Amino acid sequence: MKTILITGASGFIGREVTGALLQKGHNIIGTDVKASPFIGQPNFNFLQTSIIDKGKILPLLESGKLDAVIHLACSCDNDLDGIITDKEMKDSAAVDKYLYKAAITSGIKDVMLLSTTQVYAPQKTREPVRETSDEKPFSNYAKMKSESEKELGKSLKKGGATRGVVMRVAPVYSKDYNQNLHDKIYDYKDGVGFLYGEGNYGFSFCCVYNLVDFINGILSQDGSYQYQGIYNICDTKPTMAKDIVEFERDFHKLGAVISRNYSADAIKAALANSGKKPKTDYRYVDLSTLTSNINYDNTKAQRISTFRWNLSNTK
Repeated sequence: MKTILITGASGFIGREVTGALLQKGHNIIGTDVKASPFIGQPNFNFLQTSIIDKGKILPLLESGKLDAVIHLACSCDNDLDGIITDKEMKDSAAVDKYLYKAAITSGIKDVMLLSTTQVYAPQKTREPVRETSDEKPFSNYAKMKSESEKELGKSLKKGGATRGVVMRVAPVYSKDYNQNLHDKIYDYKDGVGFLYGEGNYGFSFCCVYNLVDFINGILSQDGSYQYQGIYNICDTKPTMAKDIVEFERDFHKLGAVISRNYSADAIKAALANSGKKPKTDYRYVDLSTLTSNINYDNTKAQRISTFRWNLSNTK
């Protein structure tokens, strides 16, 4: 079994990853500003500190005991709010400057970075977005993650045997964590759910268990497959708006759902889309593109994992 450092171990994604890897028998060292629910469990050690505290994190990286680093900190749905500030971007950059270099210098085999599908340029066709598609990060969060990817790439080019894996993850969900799903079918201003037509338009999401399975797949590689690189991590098929509504009704208090006119909403959204909110708010919903059915291709990642989870069997 391996010894693994997980940054952001107490966030939503961090808890799921930590729990799954402990079940596999790995030795986990977790770090986060928040306390961990796994404190006291066998094979788990925890350091409660900020990831920007280089003086406390470096000794872990330089201990000679680590096989892998899973860098989940500085991520939405894990330990950051939806609004990404200039300070958070600056803190993330400071972490990038030392974390990857120390991991590579120490001979750690794998460094896995949680990134986002937001780094891609707006799509002009309905072709699935592949890892080779154009990038044009617009939001603060996308820019922050894009810079983190680049810093990892620069560090890896300087030498060493470390393999870097960038996980461009679509917005995540589970049965209990529905924030990203909810935002696509709910109008917070009017306090109602909504659909356009019958709700036959979809979004790319990632069940958190698909991400966990992918991480397990990377950790189980024997070296015969050259797995380093960038991967789209998302459910294999888009999630329909109408299915989100049914999911919310089954497991969460959704309330009224109304039918709205897409053309009218799209015009209003286009006129209002020049403000600061789309840049700073990770969960900003652009109504003018809501029915675009943007889909990310996870074919490459399926070489590592089956991506068997979706909204229906997550229940």
